Amino acid sequence: MCLRYISGVKIDVYARKDLWKSLLLAASLLIGIVTLWYTETFLKKLRAEEAKKLELWAEAIHTINEAHEDADLNLVFEVLKSNTSIPVILTDSLGHIITHSNLDPNRSSDSLWLRAQLERMAENRKPIPIPFAEGGVNYMYYRDSTHLIQLRRYPFILLGVIGLLVAVAYLAFGNARRAEQDRVWTGMARETAHQIGTPLSSLLGWLHLLREQEADAQILSEMEEDVERLRQIADRFSKIGSQPALRKEPIGLVVERVVDYLRPRMPERVEWVYRPEPGSAEWMGMLNAPLFEWVLENMIRNSIDALEGKGRIEIELSRTAEHYRLLVRDSGKGMSPALARKVFRPGFTTKQRGWGLGLSLSKRIVEEYHKGKMWVLQSEPGKGTTMAVRIPVV
Repeated sequence: MCLRYISGVKIDVYARKDLWKSLLLAASLLIGIVTLWYTETFLKKLRAEEAKKLELWAEAIHTINEAHEDADLNLVFEVLKSNTSIPVILTDSLGHIITHSNLDPNRSSDSLWLRAQLERMAENRKPIPIPFAEGGVNYMYYRDSTHLIQLRRYPFILLGVIGLLVAVAYLAFGNARRAEQDRVWTGMARETAHQIGTPLSSLLGWLHLLREQEADAQILSEMEEDVERLRQIADRFSKIGSQPALRKEPIGLVVERVVDYLRPRMPERVEWVYRPEPGSAEWMGMLNAPLFEWVLENMIRNSIDALEGKGRIEIELSRTAEHYRLLVRDSGKGMSPALARKVFRPGFTTKQRGWGLGLSLSKRIVEEYHKGKMWVLQSEPGKGTTMAVRIPVV
C-alpha cells in the first residue's frame, strides 16, 4: 500500500484520494437532491396555480352558457383570452371534442392526433366538469403548460451540466496528476541509470584486473553475468520516458532467457514450471527485448514475493491468430478485487520497502511501447494470482 510517513504518522495516500472522491461525489449528490427538491416544490405551486386558472376558465365558459342576452360578458371574454399557454380540449358528455386551445396548430386538424392528446390528458389529470343551462355537462381536459414542462426539464439539464463540469475537472486533474507522476518516475529512472553508471564502470575495471590475475574462471563467469545484468538494468532505466526502438525478436527465446537467469537465483523451495507451446522459439514479435525482459522479471519477482519463500510459479506462453499471451501464475497469498484494481498505480505497493514502480512501469512498457495489454487475469486471497500480458503477432 502506498504510505507516507509524516512526523511518525502513517498516511495512506490513496485512501486520502478516495476520501476526496467520496466528498466530491457526496457534494454533487447533495446539490442534485436540493435542486430537484426545490424545483419539484416550485412546480407543485405552479401546477396548483394553473389548475386554479383553468377552474376560473371553466367558470367563465359556464357563465357564457347561462348568460342572458343583455349581460355584460367583457370580463368573461378577457378571462377566456388569458389562457395562452395551457393546452386544453373541451368535450361533451359523450367525449366528442367540441373545441381545443394551445395545441400544435400544424397538427390540430388531425382528428386522430387530437384523440391521442385527449387520451394522454385523461390519463394524467381529472377533467373539470362544466355544467350548462339545459342540464348537460361538458368536460375540460388539460395538461401542463409548455413553460411548466420546460421548467421541469431544467434541473436535469442543470445537473447534467454540473456533472459534465465535474467529470471534465476530475479528468483534467487526473491527467495532470498522472503527467506529474510520469515526470517524477521518468526523472527517477534516468537518475538511477546515471547513478548506476559510475560503479558499473568500476566493476568492469575490477573484473578486467581479476581476469589478468587468473582468478577462478567460474566465479568470474558468474560475476560477468551479473555485471551484464546490471548494465541491462541501467539501459532499461535510461529508456524510460523515450520511445524505444522495436524490432522482430523471437518471443519464446526472450522469455526462456529470463526464466533461465532467474531460476537459479530464486528460493530453493519455489517450484518452477515453464510451459511454452511447441515451436514458440520461432514466434516473432515486435519487441524491445531489454524492456520486455524487464516486464517478465517484474511479474516473476512479484510472484516470488507473494509466495513468501515457498510455493509454485507457472509461466505459460501461447498464441492466437492475432496475439501472443504470456501468463505468470503463482500459488501465493493472492489479492482482493480492490487491491487487484490498484496494483498498476504508480507508487502503489503492499511491500514494506517497495517503491510501487515495477508493475506501473511494466504496464506502460507493454501498453504504450508494445501496443499490448497487461492486466490481473485472476486473483483470490489465499489462492494465488495470475498476471497476463498480451502483445500483437507480427
